[in-house]
Amino acid sequence: MRASRALGLATWIGLLVGPALQAHDFWIEPSAFTPALGQRISVRLRVGEGFRGDPVPRDPQRIERFAALGAAGEVAIAGVPNSDPAGFLALNAPGLHLLVYDSDHASVELEGKKFEEYLGLEGLEAISALRARRGQTAAPVKEIYSRCAKSLVAVGKSAKSAGYDRSLGLPLELVPEANPYSLDGGGDLAVRLDYGGKPLAGALVMALQRDRPEPRIAVRSDSRGRVKLRLDRPGVWLIKAVHMVPAPKESGADWESFWASLTFEVPGGKR
Repeated sequence: MRASRALGLATWIGLLVGPALQAHDFWIEPSAFTPALGQRISVRLRVGEGFRGDPVPRDPQRIERFAALGAAGEVAIAGVPNSDPAGFLALNAPGLHLLVYDSDHASVELEGKKFEEYLGLEGLEAISALRARRGQTAAPVKEIYSRCAKSLVAVGKSAKSAGYDRSLGLPLELVPEANPYSLDGGGDLAVRLDYGGKPLAGALVMALQRDRPEPRIAVRSDSRGRVKLRLDRPGVWLIKAVHMVPAPKESGADWESFWASLTFEVPGGKR
């Protein structure tokens, strides 16, 4: 997948370093999840841990797709290179809009111990077991990775709006099967995880609430790629998942990972 893309040369210095493997989650954080019609909002990119993150400036060389999608179609999110926020836009139609950021590859090299810790944190035990069978547990690793981030924004009265379950064709994609903005005060949300356009079974899907990032909600996807997440309070939520496969030989790397995220806001009462 993405074999035709050139591999990014830059590695984010903060990625997967330190004893706690800080700064590896990535998400979209708009300045407003429920903006007024026509309101100009900033679209920030964040990298961090526990739903606490640092700014990721706009890097045109990394962007494959950075856009907003609504009932009227898709429009690119404009911005200034090397700046934060990464973009700005005004949503001029009511309803649900999906913001999407799809990156090209970047690379990172890790010591064997740090790589194994990272695999454990992200529920990638199958990769760890395969490395053990090959006698590679202590071996250093070169990994290529890409980002598949989405954010769901509601403009106006959106409880009955369509578009929350739209699939955007990302390599790894989280697709809600209900409208999160209809969960007045919280509730169960079914989410599907797709890889290459097909449901991905056995992946660890986690949900974090911004004002209370711990404890995390963590569920393995079933045979249909589905999880049911109990979002027990209003506020801004992040859902995330990671999938890893052997890297293409031409990449010169050992493993390739895809990082999917979805952000939205659960309202605090009847809309």
